[in-house]
Amino acid sequence: MIKPWHTLAFIGSVFSVIGGAAFLSGNNYLLSLNSTGIKFPALAELSAVPEPKKDISAILNLANQLDSAGVTSVDTATSKAPADSVKLNLSIQYKNQSCLQSFYASLSALPAGGGVRILHYGDSQIEADRISDYLRQKLQQQFGGKGPGLMSLMPLSATISNKLSATGASWDRYATYTSKDKRVTHKNYGVLASFTRFAPYRKTTDTLAVTEAVLQVTTTKGGGPLVGSYSKVKLFYGGAQSKTWCEFYDGVALNSADSLNAGGNFNIREYSVVPGSGQHKFIFKGKDSPDFYALSLEGQGGVMLDNIPLRGSSGTFFHLISDGQLKQFYDHLNVKCIILQFGGNTLPGIKDEAMAKNFGDYIRGQIAIVKRLAPQASILVIGPADMSIKKETEYVTYPMLEPLRDAIKQAAFDSNCAFFDMYDCMGGKNSMVSWVDQKLAASDYIHFSPQGARKIATLLYSALINDYNAYLKKK
Repeated sequence: MIKPWHTLAFIGSVFSVIGGAAFLSGNNYLLSLNSTGIKFPALAELSAVPEPKKDISAILNLANQLDSAGVTSVDTATSKAPADSVKLNLSIQYKNQSCLQSFYASLSALPAGGGVRILHYGDSQIEADRISDYLRQKLQQQFGGKGPGLMSLMPLSATISNKLSATGASWDRYATYTSKDKRVTHKNYGVLASFTRFAPYRKTTDTLAVTEAVLQVTTTKGGGPLVGSYSKVKLFYGGAQSKTWCEFYDGVALNSADSLNAGGNFNIREYSVVPGSGQHKFIFKGKDSPDFYALSLEGQGGVMLDNIPLRGSSGTFFHLISDGQLKQFYDHLNVKCIILQFGGNTLPGIKDEAMAKNFGDYIRGQIAIVKRLAPQASILVIGPADMSIKKETEYVTYPMLEPLRDAIKQAAFDSNCAFFDMYDCMGGKNSMVSWVDQKLAASDYIHFSPQGARKIATLLYSALINDYNAYLKKK
Protein backbone atom coordinates (compact mmCIF):
# COMPACT_ATOMS: atom_id res chain seq x y z
CA MET A 1 0.00 0.00 0.00
CA ILE A 2 1.38 3.40 -1.06
CA LYS A 3 1.43 5.84 1.82
CA PRO A 4 1.66 9.68 1.58
CA TRP A 5 5.26 9.71 2.77
CA HIS A 6 6.17 7.33 -0.09
CA THR A 7 4.93 9.93 -2.59
CA LEU A 8 6.79 12.73 -0.84
CA ALA A 9 9.97 10.66 -0.77
CA PHE A 10 9.68 9.92 -4.48
CA ILE A 11 9.17 13.60 -5.37
CA GLY A 12 12.11 14.56 -3.18
CA SER A 13 14.38 12.02 -4.86
CA VAL A 14 13.37 13.28 -8.32
CA PHE A 15 14.22 16.86 -7.36
CA SER A 16 17.52 15.70 -5.87
CA VAL A 17 18.47 13.99 -9.14
CA ILE A 18 17.50 17.04 -11.23
CA GLY A 19 19.31 19.41 -8.87
CA GLY A 20 22.45 17.27 -8.96
CA ALA A 21 22.29 17.09 -12.73
CA ALA A 22 21.93 20.85 -12.91
CA PHE A 23 24.96 21.28 -10.63
CA LEU A 24 27.09 18.87 -12.64
CA SER A 25 26.00 19.92 -16.11
CA GLY A 26 26.54 23.65 -15.94
CA ASN A 27 25.16 24.83 -19.31
CA ASN A 28 26.15 21.68 -21.17
CA TYR A 29 24.20 18.61 -22.19
CA LEU A 30 24.26 15.91 -19.54
CA LEU A 31 23.39 13.12 -21.95
CA SER A 32 23.95 13.04 -25.70
CA LEU A 33 22.96 10.44 -28.22
CA ASN A 34 23.22 11.09 -31.98
CA SER A 35 23.29 14.87 -31.36
CA THR A 36 20.08 14.68 -29.33
CA GLY A 37 20.57 15.71 -25.75
CA ILE A 38 18.86 16.25 -22.45
CA LYS A 39 19.72 19.64 -21.06
CA PHE A 40 19.36 20.62 -17.42
CA PRO A 41 19.45 24.28 -16.37
CA ALA A 42 22.43 25.32 -14.30
CA LEU A 43 21.83 26.35 -10.67
CA ALA A 44 22.74 29.93 -11.55
CA GLU A 45 20.11 29.80 -14.25
CA LEU A 46 17.47 28.56 -11.85
CA SER A 47 18.25 31.24 -9.29
CA ALA A 48 18.75 34.10 -11.77
CA VAL A 49 16.37 37.04 -11.52
CA PRO A 50 14.64 37.63 -14.89
CA GLU A 51 15.44 40.91 -16.64
CA PRO A 52 12.77 43.53 -16.00
CA LYS A 53 10.39 43.88 -18.90
CA LYS A 54 10.78 46.87 -21.17
CA ASP A 55 8.58 49.74 -20.09
CA ILE A 56 6.76 50.92 -23.22
CA SER A 57 4.17 53.04 -21.43
CA ALA A 58 5.61 56.32 -22.75
CA ILE A 59 5.34 55.06 -26.32
CA LEU A 60 1.79 53.81 -25.89
CA ASN A 61 0.68 56.97 -24.10
CA LEU A 62 2.09 59.07 -26.92
CA ALA A 63 0.40 56.93 -29.58
CA ASN A 64 -2.91 57.15 -27.71
CA GLN A 65 -2.59 60.91 -27.38
CA LEU A 66 -1.85 61.37 -31.06
CA ASP A 67 -4.63 59.04 -32.14
CA SER A 68 -7.40 60.31 -29.89
CA ALA A 69 -6.60 64.00 -30.23
CA GLY A 70 -5.95 63.89 -33.95
CA VAL A 71 -2.51 65.45 -33.44
CA THR A 72 -0.54 65.29 -36.67
CA SER A 73 2.95 65.94 -35.38
CA VAL A 74 5.11 65.33 -32.34
CA ASP A 75 8.09 67.11 -30.85
CA THR A 76 10.37 64.20 -29.97
CA ALA A 77 12.60 66.48 -27.97
CA THR A 78 9.85 66.94 -25.38
CA SER A 79 8.70 63.30 -25.32
CA LYS A 80 9.25 61.92 -21.83
CA ALA A 81 10.28 58.34 -21.11
CA PRO A 82 11.49 56.51 -17.99
CA ALA A 83 15.27 56.50 -17.80
CA ASP A 84 16.93 53.57 -19.56
CA SER A 85 13.56 52.07 -20.49
CA VAL A 86 12.83 53.08 -24.07
CA LYS A 87 14.51 54.84 -26.93
CA LEU A 88 12.00 57.18 -28.52
CA ASN A 89 13.14 57.53 -32.13
CA LEU A 90 10.10 58.92 -33.88
CA SER A 91 11.63 60.67 -36.86
CA ILE A 92 12.10 60.01 -40.54
CA GLN A 93 15.84 59.53 -41.04
CA TYR A 94 17.89 60.25 -44.13
CA LYS A 95 21.39 60.99 -45.27
CA ASN A 96 20.20 63.57 -47.79
CA GLN A 97 17.18 65.70 -46.89
CA SER A 98 16.16 65.97 -50.54
CA CYS A 99 15.16 62.31 -50.81
CA LEU A 100 11.47 62.92 -49.96
CA GLN A 101 11.13 66.43 -51.34
CA SER A 102 9.55 65.46 -54.67
CA PHE A 103 6.88 63.50 -52.78
CA TYR A 104 6.28 66.38 -50.38
CA ALA A 105 6.06 68.81 -53.30
CA SER A 106 3.32 66.67 -54.85
CA LEU A 107 1.43 66.59 -51.53
CA SER A 108 1.68 70.35 -51.14
CA ALA A 109 0.03 70.79 -54.56
CA LEU A 110 -3.11 69.01 -53.30
CA PRO A 111 -6.06 69.37 -53.20
CA ALA A 112 -5.82 71.97 -55.99
CA GLY A 113 -5.74 69.16 -58.55
CA GLY A 114 -4.12 65.94 -59.65
CA GLY A 115 -3.37 62.94 -57.51
CA VAL A 116 -0.60 61.36 -55.47
CA ARG A 117 -0.12 57.59 -55.43
CA ILE A 118 1.70 55.78 -52.63
CA LEU A 119 2.53 52.07 -52.92
CA HIS A 120 3.08 50.34 -49.57
CA TYR A 121 4.97 47.09 -50.19
CA GLY A 122 5.59 44.89 -47.17
CA ASP A 123 5.57 41.38 -45.75
CA SER A 124 2.84 39.84 -43.59
CA GLN A 125 3.32 42.61 -41.02
CA ILE A 126 1.03 44.77 -43.22
CA GLU A 127 -1.36 41.98 -44.22
CA ALA A 128 -5.11 42.73 -43.97
CA ASP A 129 -4.30 46.42 -44.58
CA ARG A 130 -2.69 46.80 -41.15
CA ILE A 131 -0.69 50.04 -40.85
CA SER A 132 -1.59 51.02 -44.44
CA ASP A 133 -5.25 51.66 -43.59
CA TYR A 134 -4.44 54.21 -40.90
CA LEU A 135 -1.95 56.04 -43.14
CA ARG A 136 -4.55 56.10 -45.93
CA GLN A 137 -7.32 57.46 -43.70
CA LYS A 138 -5.17 60.25 -42.29
CA LEU A 139 -3.68 61.27 -45.64
CA GLN A 140 -7.04 61.28 -47.40
CA GLN A 141 -8.57 63.33 -44.60
CA GLN A 142 -5.84 65.93 -44.94
CA PHE A 143 -5.16 65.94 -48.67
CA GLY A 144 -8.30 64.48 -50.26
CA GLY A 145 -8.75 61.20 -52.06
CA LYS A 146 -11.17 58.27 -51.96
CA GLY A 147 -11.01 54.50 -52.23
CA PRO A 148 -8.68 51.77 -50.95
CA GLY A 149 -6.76 51.41 -54.21
CA LEU A 150 -5.11 48.28 -55.57
CA MET A 151 -5.92 44.75 -54.44
CA SER A 152 -5.44 41.20 -55.60
CA LEU A 153 -8.49 39.39 -56.96
CA MET A 154 -7.58 36.58 -54.54
CA PRO A 155 -6.07 38.23 -51.45
CA LEU A 156 -4.68 35.92 -48.80
CA SER A 157 -6.75 37.70 -46.16
CA ALA A 158 -9.70 40.09 -46.11
CA THR A 159 -9.17 43.69 -45.02
CA ILE A 160 -11.21 45.85 -42.69
CA SER A 161 -12.80 47.56 -45.70
CA ASN A 162 -12.92 44.98 -48.52
CA LYS A 163 -13.84 41.35 -49.05
CA LEU A 164 -13.40 39.54 -52.37
CA SER A 165 -14.92 36.18 -53.25
CA ALA A 166 -13.86 34.30 -56.40
CA THR A 167 -16.15 31.37 -57.26
CA GLY A 168 -17.42 29.22 -60.09
CA ALA A 169 -14.12 28.09 -61.61
CA SER A 170 -10.59 26.94 -60.85
CA TRP A 171 -9.30 30.25 -59.53
CA ASP A 172 -5.63 30.25 -58.58
CA ARG A 173 -2.85 32.66 -57.62
CA TYR A 174 0.53 32.87 -59.35
CA ALA A 175 3.20 34.74 -57.40
CA THR A 176 6.86 35.63 -57.69
CA TYR A 177 7.55 37.50 -54.46
CA THR A 178 8.88 34.46 -52.56
CA SER A 179 10.09 32.44 -55.56
CA LYS A 180 9.16 32.35 -59.22
CA ASP A 181 6.11 30.19 -59.97
CA LYS A 182 7.31 27.32 -62.16
CA ARG A 183 3.96 27.18 -63.95
CA VAL A 184 4.62 30.62 -65.45
CA THR A 185 6.89 31.02 -68.48
CA HIS A 186 6.93 34.83 -68.52
CA LYS A 187 7.76 37.67 -66.09
CA ASN A 188 4.52 39.65 -66.36
CA TYR A 189 3.46 39.50 -62.72
CA GLY A 190 2.23 43.08 -62.48
CA VAL A 191 2.52 45.71 -59.78
CA LEU A 192 1.43 43.30 -57.01
CA ALA A 193 4.12 40.73 -57.92
CA SER A 194 1.32 38.21 -58.45
CA PHE A 195 -1.75 37.62 -60.59
CA THR A 196 -4.82 35.39 -60.60
CA ARG A 197 -6.55 33.25 -63.22
CA PHE A 198 -9.89 31.45 -63.35
CA ALA A 199 -8.49 28.67 -65.58
CA PRO A 200 -5.10 26.94 -65.66
CA TYR A 201 -2.60 27.53 -68.45
CA ARG A 202 -3.64 25.35 -71.37
CA LYS A 203 -3.86 25.45 -75.14
CA THR A 204 -7.26 26.58 -76.40
CA THR A 205 -9.01 24.53 -79.06
CA ASP A 206 -12.37 24.64 -80.83
CA THR A 207 -13.62 21.80 -78.67
CA LEU A 208 -12.52 23.30 -75.35
CA ALA A 209 -15.49 24.20 -73.16
CA VAL A 210 -16.15 27.76 -72.08
CA THR A 211 -15.43 28.41 -68.39
CA GLU A 212 -17.61 30.74 -66.33
CA ALA A 213 -16.20 32.47 -63.26
CA VAL A 214 -17.57 34.99 -60.78
CA LEU A 215 -15.82 37.63 -58.68
CA GLN A 216 -17.76 39.48 -56.00
CA VAL A 217 -16.39 42.61 -54.32
CA THR A 218 -17.85 44.00 -51.09
CA THR A 219 -16.78 47.27 -49.52
CA THR A 220 -17.73 47.79 -45.89
CA LYS A 221 -17.78 50.91 -43.73
CA GLY A 222 -14.90 49.62 -41.61
CA GLY A 223 -12.30 51.58 -43.53
CA GLY A 224 -14.09 54.89 -43.08
CA PRO A 225 -16.38 56.97 -45.32
CA LEU A 226 -13.66 58.12 -47.72
CA VAL A 227 -12.49 54.59 -48.52
CA GLY A 228 -16.04 53.59 -49.46
CA SER A 229 -16.78 56.67 -51.60
CA TYR A 230 -14.76 55.71 -54.69
CA SER A 231 -16.27 56.37 -58.12
CA LYS A 232 -14.13 54.17 -60.38
CA VAL A 233 -13.33 50.47 -60.60
CA LYS A 234 -10.30 49.52 -62.69
CA LEU A 235 -9.43 46.02 -63.81
CA PHE A 236 -5.80 45.39 -64.89
CA TYR A 237 -5.29 42.28 -67.01
CA GLY A 238 -3.46 40.71 -69.96
CA GLY A 239 -2.07 37.56 -71.51
CA ALA A 240 -5.24 35.72 -72.59
CA GLN A 241 -5.12 33.61 -75.77
CA SER A 242 -8.63 34.72 -76.75
CA LYS A 243 -11.18 37.36 -75.80
CA THR A 244 -13.06 36.96 -72.52
CA TRP A 245 -16.68 37.97 -72.08
CA CYS A 246 -17.13 40.19 -69.03
CA GLU A 247 -20.29 41.42 -67.34
CA PHE A 248 -19.86 44.00 -64.60
CA TYR A 249 -22.59 44.79 -62.06
CA ASP A 250 -22.64 47.84 -59.81
CA GLY A 251 -24.92 46.70 -57.02
CA VAL A 252 -27.67 44.74 -58.75
CA ALA A 253 -27.59 46.85 -61.93
CA LEU A 254 -25.73 45.66 -65.02
CA ASN A 255 -23.13 48.36 -65.65
CA SER A 256 -21.28 46.93 -68.64
CA ALA A 257 -21.21 43.83 -70.86
CA ASP A 258 -18.33 43.54 -73.30
CA SER A 259 -15.26 41.47 -74.19
CA LEU A 260 -11.85 41.85 -72.56
CA ASN A 261 -9.02 42.02 -75.07
CA ALA A 262 -6.77 39.07 -75.84
CA GLY A 263 -2.99 39.33 -75.55
CA GLY A 264 -0.92 42.17 -74.13
CA ASN A 265 0.48 42.53 -70.64
CA PHE A 266 -1.06 45.84 -69.62
CA ASN A 267 -4.74 46.17 -70.45
CA ILE A 268 -7.16 48.26 -68.40
CA ARG A 269 -10.94 48.18 -68.24
CA GLU A 270 -12.44 51.07 -66.29
CA TYR A 271 -15.99 51.34 -64.92
CA SER A 272 -17.76 54.32 -63.38
CA VAL A 273 -19.77 53.36 -60.29
CA VAL A 274 -22.16 55.01 -57.87
CA PRO A 275 -20.10 56.26 -54.88
CA GLY A 276 -20.97 54.23 -51.79
CA SER A 277 -22.71 51.38 -53.64
CA GLY A 278 -20.25 48.94 -52.04
CA GLN A 279 -21.27 45.86 -54.04
CA HIS A 280 -19.80 44.81 -57.39
CA LYS A 281 -19.82 41.60 -59.37
CA PHE A 282 -17.84 40.39 -62.38
CA ILE A 283 -18.98 37.43 -64.48
CA PHE A 284 -16.26 36.15 -66.80
CA LYS A 285 -16.77 33.64 -69.64
CA GLY A 286 -14.01 32.30 -71.83
CA LYS A 287 -12.00 29.33 -73.02
CA ASP A 288 -8.91 30.89 -71.52
CA SER A 289 -8.43 33.17 -68.56
CA PRO A 290 -6.57 36.48 -68.65
CA ASP A 291 -3.86 37.07 -66.08
CA PHE A 292 -5.65 39.46 -63.70
CA TYR A 293 -2.92 41.68 -62.23
CA ALA A 294 -5.04 43.85 -59.94
CA LEU A 295 -8.35 45.48 -59.18
CA SER A 296 -8.40 49.10 -58.07
CA LEU A 297 -11.16 51.09 -56.37
CA GLU A 298 -10.41 54.77 -56.83
CA GLY A 299 -11.71 58.32 -56.58
CA GLN A 300 -10.75 61.44 -58.50
CA GLY A 301 -7.57 63.16 -57.35
CA GLY A 302 -6.18 63.36 -53.83
CA VAL A 303 -4.13 60.59 -52.23
CA MET A 304 -4.32 56.90 -53.12
CA LEU A 305 -2.41 54.55 -50.82
CA ASP A 306 -2.20 50.92 -51.94
CA ASN A 307 -1.62 48.12 -49.45
CA ILE A 308 0.56 45.40 -51.07
CA PRO A 309 1.20 42.63 -48.51
CA LEU A 310 3.53 39.86 -49.69
CA ARG A 311 3.43 37.07 -47.11
CA GLY A 312 6.80 35.35 -46.67
CA SER A 313 8.68 37.82 -48.88
CA SER A 314 12.13 39.24 -48.15
CA GLY A 315 11.57 42.14 -50.55
CA THR A 316 14.08 40.83 -53.09
CA PHE A 317 11.73 40.10 -55.99
CA PHE A 318 11.61 43.17 -58.24
CA HIS A 319 14.16 41.66 -60.62
CA LEU A 320 11.75 38.78 -61.23
CA ILE A 321 9.10 41.08 -62.77
CA SER A 322 9.24 42.40 -66.33
CA ASP A 323 10.89 45.83 -66.28
CA GLY A 324 8.75 47.08 -69.14
CA GLN A 325 5.48 46.00 -67.56
CA LEU A 326 6.33 47.29 -64.10
CA LYS A 327 7.32 50.66 -65.56
CA GLN A 328 3.95 50.83 -67.36
CA PHE A 329 2.20 50.33 -64.05
CA TYR A 330 4.28 52.93 -62.22
CA ASP A 331 3.81 55.47 -65.01
CA HIS A 332 0.06 54.92 -65.33
CA LEU A 333 -0.52 55.06 -61.57
CA ASN A 334 1.58 58.23 -61.29
CA VAL A 335 3.40 56.82 -58.28
CA LYS A 336 4.98 59.54 -56.14
CA CYS A 337 6.09 57.48 -53.14
CA ILE A 338 7.01 53.83 -52.62
CA ILE A 339 7.26 52.37 -49.11
CA LEU A 340 9.37 49.22 -48.70
CA GLN A 341 8.85 47.37 -45.40
CA PHE A 342 10.80 44.10 -45.27
CA GLY A 343 13.38 42.21 -43.24
CA GLY A 344 11.34 40.08 -40.85
CA ASN A 345 11.28 36.98 -43.06
CA THR A 346 15.03 37.15 -43.57
CA LEU A 347 16.01 37.55 -39.91
CA PRO A 348 15.76 33.88 -38.77
CA GLY A 349 18.29 32.90 -41.44
CA ILE A 350 20.83 35.63 -40.58
CA LYS A 351 23.59 33.99 -38.53
CA ASP A 352 26.28 36.67 -38.44
CA GLU A 353 27.01 40.27 -39.39
CA ALA A 354 28.42 39.27 -42.78
CA MET A 355 25.09 37.72 -43.74
CA ALA A 356 23.29 40.84 -42.53
CA LYS A 357 25.53 43.00 -44.70
CA ASN A 358 24.93 40.74 -47.69
CA PHE A 359 21.18 41.18 -47.29
CA GLY A 360 21.69 44.93 -47.19
CA ASP A 361 23.45 44.60 -50.55
CA TYR A 362 20.47 42.66 -51.95
CA ILE A 363 18.08 45.38 -50.77
CA ARG A 364 20.31 48.03 -52.31
CA GLY A 365 20.08 46.23 -55.65
CA GLN A 366 16.28 46.01 -55.43
CA ILE A 367 16.00 49.71 -54.60
CA ALA A 368 18.11 50.48 -57.67
CA ILE A 369 15.59 48.63 -59.87
CA VAL A 370 12.63 50.49 -58.35
CA LYS A 371 14.35 53.88 -58.74
CA ARG A 372 15.15 53.13 -62.37
CA LEU A 373 11.58 52.14 -63.20
CA ALA A 374 9.92 54.87 -61.10
CA PRO A 375 12.37 57.80 -61.13
CA GLN A 376 9.54 60.18 -60.20
CA ALA A 377 8.91 58.37 -56.90
CA SER A 378 10.49 59.01 -53.51
CA ILE A 379 11.26 55.90 -51.48
CA LEU A 380 10.74 55.36 -47.75
CA VAL A 381 12.31 52.21 -46.30
CA ILE A 382 10.85 50.90 -43.03
CA GLY A 383 13.07 48.67 -40.93
CA PRO A 384 11.87 45.47 -39.25
CA ALA A 385 10.03 45.50 -35.95
CA ASP A 386 11.41 43.75 -32.89
CA MET A 387 11.09 39.96 -33.13
CA SER A 388 11.62 37.51 -30.29
CA ILE A 389 13.10 34.04 -30.10
CA LYS A 390 12.84 31.77 -27.07
CA LYS A 391 16.06 31.43 -25.12
CA GLU A 392 15.84 28.96 -22.24
CA THR A 393 12.63 30.10 -20.51
CA GLU A 394 12.41 33.69 -21.82
CA TYR A 395 11.73 35.45 -25.11
CA VAL A 396 14.52 37.75 -26.28
CA THR A 397 15.29 39.76 -29.40
CA TYR A 398 16.86 37.82 -32.28
CA PRO A 399 20.65 38.22 -31.94
CA MET A 400 21.13 39.59 -35.47
CA LEU A 401 18.17 41.95 -35.57
CA GLU A 402 20.14 45.12 -34.95
CA PRO A 403 22.90 44.29 -37.49
CA LEU A 404 20.16 43.49 -40.04
CA ARG A 405 18.35 46.74 -39.25
CA ASP A 406 21.62 48.66 -39.62
CA ALA A 407 22.35 47.01 -42.99
CA ILE A 408 18.90 47.88 -44.34
CA LYS A 409 19.25 51.46 -43.09
CA GLN A 410 22.66 51.79 -44.73
CA ALA A 411 21.23 50.47 -48.01
CA ALA A 412 18.51 53.11 -47.80
CA PHE A 413 20.99 55.90 -47.13
CA ASP A 414 23.34 54.76 -49.89
CA SER A 415 20.39 54.82 -52.30
CA ASN A 416 19.20 58.32 -51.31
CA CYS A 417 16.09 56.95 -49.59
CA ALA A 418 14.47 57.87 -46.30
CA PHE A 419 14.35 55.41 -43.39
CA PHE A 420 11.93 54.85 -40.51
CA ASP A 421 13.22 52.73 -37.62
CA MET A 422 10.25 50.67 -36.44
CA TYR A 423 12.46 48.72 -34.04
CA ASP A 424 13.51 51.81 -32.09
CA CYS A 425 10.04 53.32 -32.42
CA MET A 426 8.43 50.41 -30.54
CA GLY A 427 11.05 50.44 -27.76
CA GLY A 428 14.11 48.65 -29.14
CA LYS A 429 15.67 45.50 -27.72
CA ASN A 430 13.29 43.04 -26.04
CA SER A 431 10.33 45.39 -26.47
CA MET A 432 8.19 42.84 -28.36
CA VAL A 433 7.56 40.91 -25.13
CA SER A 434 5.88 43.97 -23.64
CA TRP A 435 3.77 44.45 -26.77
CA VAL A 436 2.62 40.82 -26.53
CA ASP A 437 1.85 41.19 -22.81
CA GLN A 438 -0.43 44.13 -23.62
CA LYS A 439 -2.12 42.18 -26.46
CA LEU A 440 -0.67 44.58 -29.00
CA ALA A 441 1.19 41.75 -30.75
CA ALA A 442 0.48 38.11 -31.47
CA SER A 443 1.76 35.17 -29.43
CA ASP A 444 4.25 34.39 -32.23
CA TYR A 445 6.24 37.41 -30.95
CA ILE A 446 6.51 38.66 -34.56
CA HIS A 447 3.27 40.24 -35.80
CA PHE A 448 1.37 43.20 -34.41
CA SER A 449 -2.26 42.75 -33.51
CA PRO A 450 -4.70 45.14 -35.22
CA GLN A 451 -4.57 47.34 -32.10
CA GLY A 452 -0.77 47.30 -32.06
CA ALA A 453 -0.56 48.00 -35.78
CA ARG A 454 -2.72 51.07 -35.28
CA LYS A 455 -0.37 52.41 -32.62
CA ILE A 456 2.68 51.86 -34.83
CA ALA A 457 0.85 53.44 -37.76
CA THR A 458 -0.03 56.45 -35.59
CA LEU A 459 3.62 57.00 -34.72
CA LEU A 460 4.71 56.45 -38.33
CA TYR A 461 2.14 58.91 -39.66
CA SER A 462 3.14 61.46 -37.03
CA ALA A 463 6.80 61.14 -38.04
CA LEU A 464 5.93 61.49 -41.72
CA ILE A 465 3.64 64.50 -41.35
CA ASN A 466 6.10 66.12 -38.95
CA ASP A 467 8.79 65.81 -41.61
CA TYR A 468 6.37 67.16 -44.24
CA ASN A 469 5.60 70.19 -42.07
CA ALA A 470 9.32 70.84 -41.63
CA TYR A 471 9.65 70.75 -45.43
CA LEU A 472 6.88 73.34 -45.78
CA LYS A 473 8.60 75.67 -43.29
CA LYS A 474 11.88 75.49 -45.22
CA LYS A 475 10.04 75.95 -48.51
